[in-house]
Amino acid sequence: MYLDVVHLRAFYDLPLGRLLRSLIGAPIRDMWPELNGQRLLGLGYAGPFMRPYLDSAERAIAAMPAPQGAVPWPRERDSACTLVEDASLPFPDISFDRILLVHALDHCSEPEAVLKEAWRLLSPGGRLIAVVPNRRGLWAQSELSPFGYGRPYSGGQLKDLLKSCEFNVVDDKEALFLPPSTARTILRAARTWEGIGRRIWPVFGGVLVVEAEKVVF
Repeated sequence: MYLDVVHLRAFYDLPLGRLLRSLIGAPIRDMWPELNGQRLLGLGYAGPFMRPYLDSAERAIAAMPAPQGAVPWPRERDSACTLVEDASLPFPDISFDRILLVHALDHCSEPEAVLKEAWRLLSPGGRLIAVVPNRRGLWAQSELSPFGYGRPYSGGQLKDLLKSCEFNVVDDKEALFLPPSTARTILRAARTWEGIGRRIWPVFGGVLVVEAEKVVF
């Protein structure tokens, strides 16, 4: 079940939301350092993580599912947001080179249908990144963020889902190793938590960030 877009926007405007945007955005930017001339689609509520590519991508569109609702995005420019049915996206085949799924696979009722639509829209060799709550992580058990309201996945479950929809997993990372909290002492040490977590307990990150490539036979 999707969260209301007003609550999602309000969360990412909070200090905790801005911090999560930075911590989750880091592995995304590691996978996609730049998207010069690429066509980018964000599905779910991916706008906060698409901002680094606004000036370089040929096209960047935020597709927000109807049960969630939509708000103008980006705020400082002409809106490039559209309201969609997530299992029947209003774009022709091979419309995009990259697709970013955030608050999508964990909230939709038919994740396979969403991924099949993503496959249809991607150019041959196109890639997507899926961000979902980690079943083993603490953030999936907490209501402090939107990642505590959706369907969590294990790494194996997400990779199997992608493979069943004709995607080849090429990279996977975790993020959010700090415990769910609004305490200033914990938030100030967020970077330290991330560094220690990746070295000591990498499978217990709060979210999974998985990159996959469209397989064409």
